Amino acid sequence: MGRQRPSNNFDARPPGTALDMLVLHYTGMRTAKAALARLCDPAAAVSAHYLVAEDGAVHALVPEAMRAWHAGVASWRGWTDINARSIGVEIVNPGHELGYRDFAEAQMAAVVALSREIVGRHPIPARHVLGHSDVAPGRKADPGERFDWARLAAAGVGLWPARPVKGEMGMRLAPGDAGVAVAEVQRALADFGYALPCHGRFDAATEAVVVAFQRHFRPARIDGVIDPETAQLAHLVVAAAEAEDVATR
Repeated sequence: MGRQRPSNNFDARPPGTALDMLVLHYTGMRTAKAALARLCDPAAAVSAHYLVAEDGAVHALVPEAMRAWHAGVASWRGWTDINARSIGVEIVNPGHELGYRDFAEAQMAAVVALSREIVGRHPIPARHVLGHSDVAPGRKADPGERFDWARLAAAGVGLWPARPVKGEMGMRLAPGDAGVAVAEVQRALADFGYALPCHGRFDAATEAVVVAFQRHFRPARIDGVIDPETAQLAHLVVAAAEAEDVATR
């Protein structure tokens, strides 16, 4: 369970709420010491269940049975109280505003091991292993494109679909575009879980979700544009999620 560093920033989960999500964050602070202090500061009113330092040390802050305060204004598959149904893990990294860097090997290994333990204790489907940016697109960017989602999925936690076949290079949908092709991708992203209307207009909300999706599933290029690879990946993750749903019925 890691080193005990109790935070009082938590409350009870609502009765009858499933605990079926794992949400990963980066701290966005310069040091683990500063992050721990904030996560345990009553005035800050934020917390997570765990913090993973760069040396791989795992700090346990809030009991898993309780609701930690890590997701904020967020949504996934129509649920808006993400804190109520999730385990939150903060990973020490200064983030995009303070010198974003690769996650250390010891740290990544610890995140993988901790995540495997968490999904072993709770019925968390692969499509519910998410970044803060997935549940709060446009507002959050963590844990970001340097986080190794593929490694986590290879360890049995989360999704990492097969890479798509090279598609037609002509399709390139950007903000301001509209039509059936935009609506089809919106529908795939919404079916996966993102909060996104499917009206066929490539608006600011659509761009924010596309960026969040690329940050998770196509980190090599995050441009907010729907190209053939992004569109195919959106359909692939939906297919993978639906296949898991069928397999676990």
